[in-house]
Amino acid sequence: MTSSQPSNPASTASSRGAYRKLPKGIWALGFVSMFMDVSSELVHSLLPVFMASVLGASMVTIGIIEGLAESAAAITKVFSGAISDYFGKRKLLTVVGYALGAMTKPVFPLATTIGWVFGARFVDRIGKGIRGAPRDALVADIAPPQLRGAAYGLRQSLDSVGAFVGPLLAVAFMIWLANDIKAVLWAGVVPAFLAVFLLIVAVQEPESPAHAAGPGNHLTPSDARRLPLRYWLVVALGAVFTLARFSEAFLILRAQDVGLAVGYVPAIMIVMNLVYSIFAYPAGAAADRLSARTLLLFGLGVLIAADLVLATAASPWPAFLGAALWGLHMAFTQGLLSKLVADTAPADLRGTAFGVFNLVSGGALLLASVIAGSLWSAFGASATFMAGASFAALAATGLLCYRPKARAAGHRTDM
Repeated sequence: MTSSQPSNPASTASSRGAYRKLPKGIWALGFVSMFMDVSSELVHSLLPVFMASVLGASMVTIGIIEGLAESAAAITKVFSGAISDYFGKRKLLTVVGYALGAMTKPVFPLATTIGWVFGARFVDRIGKGIRGAPRDALVADIAPPQLRGAAYGLRQSLDSVGAFVGPLLAVAFMIWLANDIKAVLWAGVVPAFLAVFLLIVAVQEPESPAHAAGPGNHLTPSDARRLPLRYWLVVALGAVFTLARFSEAFLILRAQDVGLAVGYVPAIMIVMNLVYSIFAYPAGAAADRLSARTLLLFGLGVLIAADLVLATAASPWPAFLGAALWGLHMAFTQGLLSKLVADTAPADLRGTAFGVFNLVSGGALLLASVIAGSLWSAFGASATFMAGASFAALAATGLLCYRPKARAAGHRTDM
């Protein structure tokens, strides 16, 4: 992938100073993500255990539920992203998506069968799908191009703060409420509705020149031809990365499998997301200045190490190390992939571009989660994580073998 070397002095700002230049809307979107993730991760850090121990679901069933739910989110992102391009309005769809997610939170503690959980999880992920692509495109609309990596890194970092605070609260409430999982799940309701309120009052949508004239000729088959080859290479890369990284539910189940007490199982997500939150912003800022190929290869190497540690873990401590490495991998790849999508797509098709990217990645996640659950049931947990390491090694090999053509002077080669 290639991008023009920015001439604006801000492009050379250090990661310590770049965040000060980011618009307030980026910070607001980050805090919205943080509050929703406090809610979601509090629930999701307990949900696999709740499904397996309270509702009696098998590993294959959990893998299918997780994969279908995330794939539903990915499919929805295509339509919400395209609709946001058509009308040039991204905030409304973002609000609707977050509101749907908030409304599902009370359903989990009320669930008495696996069908309830599946229904709530499905609608929750539909909400994620509705908000995902418009929100990611809104970040690109608000942020200066030369600080786009920092903007995505900051949003991911704040998102990850919520993602480790949520499980931390889950552990605290599990201790306080004597491992009453249903009672703890109720604690996730308040921060979800707080996220919706903050989004409504604190985020202002900019007027994009690409949409100044109102709805135009979008949502047509010809739009696909306007997305360049470099964009489709990013889509393919995202799919391969997702195959190598199945649902995080299996991290939680692995921690329980190696002997971590049920009340402390959410701590595995605390460790993962703490590392993610610490490194996501520096990694995003680095993506504005360094080679994307180098950063992606580093991320894949860390994922291979994480999978190998988790595959060979025989006690909780190696599982915590594997979770930390998993979080480091996420920090160096997720914001960067979002930046590459924004950089390679036309401004008036960013919503569609993020939607298609997430659709393909969601299909890969469904396949990866079903494979992971099946391998676990048939051969044990080690086989699941060894397969993940193998996919990551294949992706790294592909990146090492890929040799992009030299570009014109004034451009640098990222991949």
